[in-house]
Amino acid sequence: MQSTMQDVELTVSRILAHGTTVHGRSEVITWTGEGAPERRTFAEVGRRAAQLAHALRDDLGVRGDDRVATLMWNNSAHVEAYFAIPSMGAVLHTLNLRLPAEQLAWIVNHAADKVVLVNGTLLPLLAPLLPQLPTVEHIVVSGPGDLSLLDGAGAQVHEYEALLAGKPESYDWPRLDERQAAAMCYTSGTTGDPKGVVYSHRSIYLHSMQVNMSQSMALTDSDTSLVVVPQFHVNAWGIPHATFMTGVNMLMPDRFLQPAPLAEMIETVRPTHAAAVPTIWQGLLAELKARPRDVSTLTQVTIGGAACPPALMKSFDEFGMRVVHAWGMTETSPLGTVARPPAHVAPGSEEEFAYRTTQGRFPAGVEARLTGPNGERLPWDGESAGELEVRGPWIAGAYYNGPDGAPLRPDDKFSEDGWLKTGDVGVIDPDGFLTLTDRAKDVIKSGGEWISSVELENALMGHPQVAEAAVVAVPDDKWGERPLAAVVLEEGAETGFDELREFLGAEGGIAKWQLPERWTRVAAVPKTSVGKFDKKVIRRQYAEGELDVTTI
Repeated sequence: MQSTMQDVELTVSRILAHGTTVHGRSEVITWTGEGAPERRTFAEVGRRAAQLAHALRDDLGVRGDDRVATLMWNNSAHVEAYFAIPSMGAVLHTLNLRLPAEQLAWIVNHAADKVVLVNGTLLPLLAPLLPQLPTVEHIVVSGPGDLSLLDGAGAQVHEYEALLAGKPESYDWPRLDERQAAAMCYTSGTTGDPKGVVYSHRSIYLHSMQVNMSQSMALTDSDTSLVVVPQFHVNAWGIPHATFMTGVNMLMPDRFLQPAPLAEMIETVRPTHAAAVPTIWQGLLAELKARPRDVSTLTQVTIGGAACPPALMKSFDEFGMRVVHAWGMTETSPLGTVARPPAHVAPGSEEEFAYRTTQGRFPAGVEARLTGPNGERLPWDGESAGELEVRGPWIAGAYYNGPDGAPLRPDDKFSEDGWLKTGDVGVIDPDGFLTLTDRAKDVIKSGGEWISSVELENALMGHPQVAEAAVVAVPDDKWGERPLAAVVLEEGAETGFDELREFLGAEGGIAKWQLPERWTRVAAVPKTSVGKFDKKVIRRQYAEGELDVTTI
């Protein structure tokens, strides 16, 4: 028996049409660093997206599923590209501006990008790469920049506003297969070459609906979201698409991502929500303690990308900002879990806080299972730890363009029955709440027992004089591996390693056999291009004798 429902494609253009009509008065607000921020209504963004689509098609010859790359900060022009490129049938490819130059060039060539939209302030990053980018035919520069850097680029150079000028403000968006490619991001390539994840119109549409649910970000048209997470980082966690579904205003920080301007824009524009990785919030917290601001409107902070230390969560509670923990990855679009405690838990209780520090509960669109070291399935009992595997309508089933042009499904990333192997180790309780204990590559295997580097880091960062801490496994003749703790102390702090080790046992509840013997003080923990701790750098520094290590 067939249903009697209409078969309507779930496409980005439908999200755009809804946002520009039903929520046409909502705004994209871009911080400029001087004077009033730039404001554009969703309706205006829609008109400019239509102009951009005309320009890409008529002037630059973008056809079919040509890839159009963006090397841009979070701003209104980038939002226009988010909607124009997929809606016209092309593929949006967001480029990570923090990647090493050689990796960035590799990604552009692997994706065969035809056009690059770039902010003028990023021309010094793009210009040296152009001789290595044979597929790039056009460069479109948005905002002020030194265009002379592009002399002899080999590609045609256009100014964004001049390109849009005079173009029609409406576009006959084509009817597309909802399973067609809409956007792509590449993994950060911490091991091996980066891998391309291609999102469909359908996956983006369904993911956007989940972002807006009450057990996810729960935003409405009365909210303004400060989108600190970069638009190149898994589509800014899906927030730009989701906001056009519900009319949430977006505050885009552009290149002003330092703690002081973030504090200023919160005080000035008065957002109610914000999203970013923990390192951003650690910097903002230090800024607010040093130079207090009125940030009272910001009541919800979504933290993902890395585990949020409980001490940081408690500090933000004191400012009236409730941290909502989330987990995801490039391959999961990224929403995988959100930590909203269940209704039966008393607000403000220790039990509630324990739920908040988990990675959260799986939504209906994400199936999960735990796999043991021999491939066995483990129970959801809150105790059995294994590698997390997931599947669902917004989760990758392959990577883009293997050596033979076919989808790439490496055995270490996908199971025989198609589940994504996340590389994360954790436990799941009977109510579906995930607690990650480590990355599989970061867990410390000492004398046949596992030590969680994340647990040690969170406990260390609970010390009032520790600003950051990273823990890695290092070789040990007796135990195979032991933990090395690299700590960043608060300015002026002189806490000794003996005191920190004692604190881990007494206050952190760490078992004596898990306490690190090796310690080092660093100026800053190395970070990846998306702000996560880059532990492979610490391991290399230790192996090459670059760290001043104290053994207790």
